[in-house]
This record gives sequence, C-alpha cells and structure tokens, in this order.
Amino acid sequence: MMNFRNFFSLALLIGLVSLFSTPAPAQLSLSISIGTPPPPLPFYVQPPLPAPGYIWTPGYWAWDPDYGDYYWVPGTWVLAPQVGYLWTPPWWGWSNGLYVFHRGYWGPHVGFYGGIAYGYGYTGTGYQGGYWNHGQFFYNRSVSNVTNVRVNVYTKPVTVIRNNVSYNGGKGGISARPTAAQLQAGRESHLTATSAQLQHVRAASANTSFRYSSNQGRPAVGATTKPGVFPKSAAIVNSPASNVSPATRPSYSAPVDKPVPQENFKPQPGPSGGYGNHAPPPTFSRPSTPPPHPAPSRPSAPPAKGGPPQKKPPPQ
Repeated sequence: MMNFRNFFSLALLIGLVSLFSTPAPAQLSLSISIGTPPPPLPFYVQPPLPAPGYIWTPGYWAWDPDYGDYYWVPGTWVLAPQVGYLWTPPWWGWSNGLYVFHRGYWGPHVGFYGGIAYGYGYTGTGYQGGYWNHGQFFYNRSVSNVTNVRVNVYTKPVTVIRNNVSYNGGKGGISARPTAAQLQAGRESHLTATSAQLQHVRAASANTSFRYSSNQGRPAVGATTKPGVFPKSAAIVNSPASNVSPATRPSYSAPVDKPVPQENFKPQPGPSGGYGNHAPPPTFSRPSTPPPHPAPSRPSAPPAKGGPPQKKPPPQ
C-alpha cells in the first residue's frame, strides 16, 4: 500500500510533467522558426492617435502553426505600460537555415529589430516618432498622425524608406547588424507585450482574412486605432504589397514549422513581473512652443567695460 509520502511525491512528479509538457499558444511563444520567409510588408495608412500616452506599434507578419500560414497583425496605437518606455518591434531573422521570430518588448531604449523599415518613425534604427520628456511624450507630427488630439508635438523631418522587406538575413533580406548601443538596449530590463497587445494578436490570428493564403499579402485592414478592433474602414492598404515581380518573389508554399531549442530562450521579465502591468498614465499639457529637445542653459556674458555694448548697424 502506498503511504502518504510516496503518494505526495508521485502527485508532484505528475504535476511537473504536465506543466512542462503543455504547449504554449503560438502567439505567446518565446520564439518560432520556420523554413519560409514572411511575406513583404504591406503599405498602409496610420490611423490617428486615440489619446495621449499611446505609442505606435507597427504591423508585422506572425506565424500560426495550427494553419501552417502567416497572418497579418495590424499596426496599432498602444498605451505605454510605463512612463519612459518605448516599443522595440518584433522581427524575423535568418539563422541556421531557418527564419526565427524575435518577440518585441518595452524598454527605456529601442533595441535591434532587424533593420526593418516598418515606417511611421521606425526607419530600421530606433524610433523617430517621438520621445519622452519629464514624464510626457512628445510626438513628431512629420511621421505621426496626431492632428486630432491635444498633445505635445514637434516637427523633425524623417527620411521615409519605401522598403517592404520583412525579415533580416537570408536571400533578399535586410543585411543590418545590431550596434553596440542596440545590444546594450537588449540587455536592459524589459516588459513584454501588454495584455491589450496579446489580445490584439489573438484577434488577428482568429481573423481568416488576415491569413496570407486569403489576402496574398494585401490585408484589407493594415492598421487600427486601438488594439483588437478591426473595422474595415480603419486603415486601407494604399499600395501593392510588394514592388518585387512575381517571378523573383520568394515562394510561400509548403512552409516548415520547427521549434527553436528551449536552451536558446532567454526571457527577460520586467521589474513588476513583465506581463502588462500598467502604471497610471501621465498628465499631459500642451506648451505654447514645445521644444524638440531641451537645450542646455548657457551663462550670460558679462557686459564689456565702458558701458553697455553698442548695437551693430544693419547691413546695407
């Protein structure tokens, strides 16, 4: 007859086996690798900013192993989980004969995201759509649609890259490599995608019209104002999905689904658990003349001897 101690040990062993043998949902996986590159990025119109404190998160192609197909995750505005944090987008990269998916994260600096030009401030390096300053976010209206909300704004020209390549490395991929600063940003304390972002991904994966097999790389909805809401009028794709001719475009048939070894996973939870814990949104006010960046103060020069300086006559 089994005594209480042996019964407890057996129950604990069964529980541990069940815990580590249960597969995680595809959209929550730390990393996925397959043998076929993701489709080109579609060109879409950014919807207007819904409220202060929201940060733009660009759209990308995700992989659904249940259907063996890519699906489009529309770009959307997301409330920052913490003041001072920015979004590093997810990206696909070529590694050892497979395309590996790297999850996005929130952090004090934007890290490496494959050099992919997602647009609207994400030029392939950093984020040019805005910055935090004393607990408030300043939006660059040259690349951000912020005309309908009263927020801090500035104007700084940004080079727009019309490049819809959606992966790094491999045949036809972006050749960018991370800089020392980007590697350092990747080692900082991070927060994973918020609960609203995870809901957004789940809703996109359940929408059959977002699958590549259904839209051939041209989803009807390119972006939305808020996560998880996909009205057909939210954002219409305004350009072909690719400038590459069909003859030279990579084939997306018969992809291979292969998980990355568990020992390569290195999750980095945030200081408060890292799973969408929101801090109270900051209080925003619109200054009369918002500066792009605070300029350092300079001491005034002492007046010259013999009285105040004379004004120079205007040029003739």
